[in-house]
Amino acid sequence: MEFTLCYRGPLLATTRSNTRKDHKHDDLRKHFHLQLRALWQQQPLSSHKEFIDPGSDGNIIHAVEPFQFVATVSSKLQMVADLSLTMLRPEPPGRIVTQSGDIDNRLKTLLDALKVPVRDELPSKAAPPESGEPLFFCLLEDDNLITSLDIRTDRLLDAANPSEVLLLLHVKTRLVVGTFANLGLV
Repeated sequence: MEFTLCYRGPLLATTRSNTRKDHKHDDLRKHFHLQLRALWQQQPLSSHKEFIDPGSDGNIIHAVEPFQFVATVSSKLQMVADLSLTMLRPEPPGRIVTQSGDIDNRLKTLLDALKVPVRDELPSKAAPPESGEPLFFCLLEDDNLITSLDIRTDRLLDAANPSEVLLLLHVKTRLVVGTFANLGLV
């Protein structure tokens, strides 16, 4: 599968003193959830509803109270992902250290928000994505499933604030081992 996720808004750096749990969950993870939920309603994922059925033995649901997370790229499905990121930011090209933090700590924030969190990575008062919505869709079960990461940066010319970015994240999934269960997910 190949698809592109997008985001426009703040992308704050993770620091030793601030892990940015609220930002990762409320701004980023919830934003990507809406796009991934839409992806699961399209082919080829819409033909594999058993993976998101809590009653199915082969489901890929990860319970992290009070949430039920679904990782689109999952080790249970023998999948990995190649990511290509274009990040537009309101600084001249070539500047690595920015007003909102250096690029590697901003990328850490992004990668953490793309994966299923463990309990201590959620904000203490994290609200579900929408009331009555049982599943919360994430891109990755774990960021160890990323096999390549290509990053390009350039200038965002119409930014409202210095921490604003425009991200285009192109995702290409691959099967590590083809099984009967993951047939058709390439």
